[in-house]
Amino acid sequence: MYDNFASGPGADLQGPRQPSPFGSAFYGAGSGFIKSGLGAYGEKYFGSNSEFQNNVSRFFSNPQYYFNVNDQYVCNKLKVILLPFLHRGHWTRIAEPVGGRLSFKPPVQDINAPDLYIPFMAFATFIILAGFSLGFVGKFSPEALSMQFTRAVVGWVLQIAVLKSILSSLGSGEVPFLDVASYSGYAFAGLSITIIMRLIWGSTYYIIMLCMSVCMGMFLVKTAKRIILSEARNYERRSSRQNYLLLFVAIAQFPFFFLLGRIGA
Repeated sequence: MYDNFASGPGADLQGPRQPSPFGSAFYGAGSGFIKSGLGAYGEKYFGSNSEFQNNVSRFFSNPQYYFNVNDQYVCNKLKVILLPFLHRGHWTRIAEPVGGRLSFKPPVQDINAPDLYIPFMAFATFIILAGFSLGFVGKFSPEALSMQFTRAVVGWVLQIAVLKSILSSLGSGEVPFLDVASYSGYAFAGLSITIIMRLIWGSTYYIIMLCMSVCMGMFLVKTAKRIILSEARNYERRSSRQNYLLLFVAIAQFPFFFLLGRIGA
């Protein structure tokens, strides 16, 4: 990709560039030194290189996977997030054999796959709407918007911590961190809808907030059940404990929406 960066009008005036033997030598030596050094430290602190890579991929997976989306996926996914009770299909992710093992299909091919595109876009939309809300009540300032941004980040982190800890306690500790971050970040889509309705018709704010909290709680419960039942390896059936913890996940959406939705209050 970078080979054509210098091409264009006037690029040939200086003639073709001659490769430098010193540059290639230093490059080869440097890259070899870095690889060997990182490999040594990785093997020292994390075991073998392959084991270290497996541990990283287990918790963080492949970031590019979470942005493999298209317009149709985004529209359908938003319907599932905002109106989960209308989703008549299954909640199980689609797997396919890749390299001798099963791997989940990317979001563009599976509506139930997690993505980070919607959470990041919803988060940015929420911050922009927060700025509009602060302006309408006459409280806009860079400091106020920065405070709202910090509150949103802290809320996202707490949402991740709650969902991750509950999944781990139910035997789903190997769920990648980015999966949990995706599921937790979908709440900003509902928050954005809530703020929009507050700007358009303020009297419906609490009704919309209540509805969005219920929908997000239902979505997370459905998703967590699928993870526990079909993706957890060391799951022990404890129906009462499972139901209580899943109920806690659903109830936790009410204070999350209420605290982050009170902009300028």
